[in-house]
Amino acid sequence: MELIVAKFGGTSVGNGARIKKAAQSVVNEFMKGNQVVVVVSAINKTTDDLIEVADGAIGDKISPQQMAQILSMGEMTSTRVFASTIESLGVKSTFVDPYSDEWPIITDNSPLEAKINFKASEFQSKKIRELLDQGVIPVVCGFLGRGPNNEITTIGRGGSDVTAFFLGHALKASEVVIVTDVDGVMSTDPRKIAEAEKLDKISVEEMRDIAVHGAQVLHPNALKFKDPMIKAKIISFEKGDLSDKGTEIIGPFEDNLLKSAVLYPEELSIIAVVGEHMIESKGLLAQLTNILAENDINIYGISAGENSITVFVTKKDSDRAYHLLHRLVVNTDILSSLSIGKDIAMITVVSPEFTVETPGVISDIIRPLRKNNINIVEISSSQTAIIIFVEWKNGKKALELIKEVLN
Repeated sequence: MELIVAKFGGTSVGNGARIKKAAQSVVNEFMKGNQVVVVVSAINKTTDDLIEVADGAIGDKISPQQMAQILSMGEMTSTRVFASTIESLGVKSTFVDPYSDEWPIITDNSPLEAKINFKASEFQSKKIRELLDQGVIPVVCGFLGRGPNNEITTIGRGGSDVTAFFLGHALKASEVVIVTDVDGVMSTDPRKIAEAEKLDKISVEEMRDIAVHGAQVLHPNALKFKDPMIKAKIISFEKGDLSDKGTEIIGPFEDNLLKSAVLYPEELSIIAVVGEHMIESKGLLAQLTNILAENDINIYGISAGENSITVFVTKKDSDRAYHLLHRLVVNTDILSSLSIGKDIAMITVVSPEFTVETPGVISDIIRPLRKNNINIVEISSSQTAIIIFVEWKNGKKALELIKEVLN
């Protein structure tokens, strides 16, 4: 017997026919002798409709607690419909919402961005296990929590995915299945490129990175809750089959990747190439990078402006890179000169929460550097990393200051 946690997103329960197909897929697994816990999001667009109605009726006078109660109606409705559909197919089922004695997700008292109380929630999840042992299929509200005073809370972005992964961990499930509107994780958006291919497997880190860059298959916040001992996959509701292979998410979420800062051990050098209207010159950046690549020189950072391109290479490669790029400068009309600066330190700061959940994080990180008179040579950022270049003599001190911010 296996224990499966199956989460159905809003699209996969978007109408009566889809709910019936989803319920049948759950019943099919149950009839194989497996136990199934269902986690359900609000029916497609219900949450948006509730927000629109609340905004039109109450506007900015609505309190966070009132908003949490209103938003909860979406999940509370979908669980009731889903559980009733399972029972219509001849199997015992019950909905589990924050008012239920069996409710498993206990949080703090923040109405709209609640944090899960792990110890209390793991203990409370035993009641879900009791339902399973009675031959009942529990249908649990995703996204919602219950605060210390029994008030309804919501657990923020990716809440239903978080609920599924947490219950998978707490119940020691065999597998967590995320049911959505795509066959799995694709090589790119199939709506934009028809030749997109489904990936059989993807690592947690890769899944996190594509999620923060816009792929809406799974919210990156939920991956922090993935238990490394439990299998996980993403499948399409269209198949109506929880055993479909979909895309498997492999590996654990590394805690050290949650928030970390690392000083690259080697000294770097900065080379600046200067000219006129460089940003409008097609292929110039490719020429520059190809020259270095053909000579086995790695680039650790690069930035382009209207009249300059700067690259960072290791100090040991810098003289060779400098002479190679000088040849490009003298043979290209729009380029005029280049310069080299040595003894640069590179600090990489990583967190999946930067642009998703932490506005102003770059300001928070560089503020102590400014207060300690540490000059920033260059800074670049993506949705999961910030790379800061400072003078080598300030590298260790800058790293210590940045770690204090992260902690």
